[in-house]
Amino acid sequence: MTSVIDVSPARTAFRLTRAFQGLERLVVPALLVAGWEAFARSGVLPPALLPAPSAVLHALGDWVFGFDETTQTYSGHWLRDALASALRVFGGFALASLLGILAGVAIGWSRLFEKTLEPTLQMLRPIPPVSWIPLAIIWFGIADKPAIFLVFLGAFFPVLMNAIHGVKTVDHNLVRAGAMMGANGRQMLTDIVLPAALPSIFAGLRIAVGSAWMLTVTAEMVAVKSGLGYVLWDSYYFLRYDIVLAAMISIGLLGYLSDLGIKAIMARTLRWQQTTTVQGRAG
Repeated sequence: MTSVIDVSPARTAFRLTRAFQGLERLVVPALLVAGWEAFARSGVLPPALLPAPSAVLHALGDWVFGFDETTQTYSGHWLRDALASALRVFGGFALASLLGILAGVAIGWSRLFEKTLEPTLQMLRPIPPVSWIPLAIIWFGIADKPAIFLVFLGAFFPVLMNAIHGVKTVDHNLVRAGAMMGANGRQMLTDIVLPAALPSIFAGLRIAVGSAWMLTVTAEMVAVKSGLGYVLWDSYYFLRYDIVLAAMISIGLLGYLSDLGIKAIMARTLRWQQTTTVQGRAG
């Protein structure tokens, strides 16, 4: 009985702490929305040029649920548009992640790959992905392929550079210890170098998924006739800035959820790092 009484206050305190932490994350967004609403209703700018958050949320609600068709042809089609964009994002992101990690690990681990591959990749890296749009349209036409290609270009180099950095900055004492234990090159790479490089690789993946969403929207404005970016650009032509802002909010939320997904995978994969960090702080 005593143990139950002792544990209950601790659980209550933990739940309250988590609740306060959740509220802290909402403070800045709430202040921004309140300031935006007040400024929009002040009359400094016409409502057509700066819709209030309430108007934007109404447009977003109709876009999602189609309750009064104020968004006209977009009414009730948000899920279709969001899925179209998400498929392009994760198609290009998956390809960029796979090739970026493989190339980054190879360049970081092997001098041969570093000398042969890295100069060419470093020459291509400063070229903005949007500058490839004309070629992407010529090569792939107006469809999903040019968008996936642009997403790949935008996501590949953050993954590549972070993978190279992660492999090259592995503690040499770990490699020496593996060699002393009789590990061969393959074992040292898979059992020592790759696990030690994972934090840097995940950092590159988080940067890459944000770039993937940005490049998808850019591609949909120019080379694709569907998705959130297309709706944003098409709404601009018809002066529907409430839908423009609703599309921007949708992109931001989906990008945030994508980042949370990678963080969740990272937390499960790098549990050993969290344990080491906690023990280090306790010591």
